[in-house]
Amino acid sequence: MTCPENKIIHFNTKNIHHMEFKTRKRNRKKGFDYSSEQIYYVTICTNDKTHDFGFAENDYMILNGNGRIAEEQIHWLEEQYPYVEILNAVVMPNHVHILCQIDVQKEHQGLKIKSVSELMGAYKTTVSKMIHLNGHNTFHWQRSFHDHIVRDANSYENIYHYISDNPARWHNDVHNHVGTGRDLS
Repeated sequence: MTCPENKIIHFNTKNIHHMEFKTRKRNRKKGFDYSSEQIYYVTICTNDKTHDFGFAENDYMILNGNGRIAEEQIHWLEEQYPYVEILNAVVMPNHVHILCQIDVQKEHQGLKIKSVSELMGAYKTTVSKMIHLNGHNTFHWQRSFHDHIVRDANSYENIYHYISDNPARWHNDVHNHVGTGRDLS
């Protein structure tokens, strides 16, 4: 191959057939307006699913300082963005579940409605900053987040109860890679 400066560049193609490229799955529904009036279920994980927020014990979460920050910032979302209503949420040892609704009627009050991605970006940024200011500079979130658009009352009820019951089911949770559910880091 010749580059613009007429230098010859040689590529080693010997192992190229064995290279596997990860294709990232699309995180959001194509063409969907994530700032529209909907109910959204969001899960945000810590990087490497480290237990940074406390532990589950006797069907309850025992939050450490980081976990209390994560919980407080969920309420901050409602205060900072009045068109966001938190319907249910829980901070688990290594992830956060949030069930929220965007109310576009508030747009007439001069507020630009942020998308779910922008809202979760603001949440993750403020939580990280506050945790780092507390001296835990190694804390990081996993890239992106999982979301689900809640489409009917049955789905809403199932998700609402899943969030509420999450601490009681922690020992069997897919996010609990430690297995014990108790880690105070």
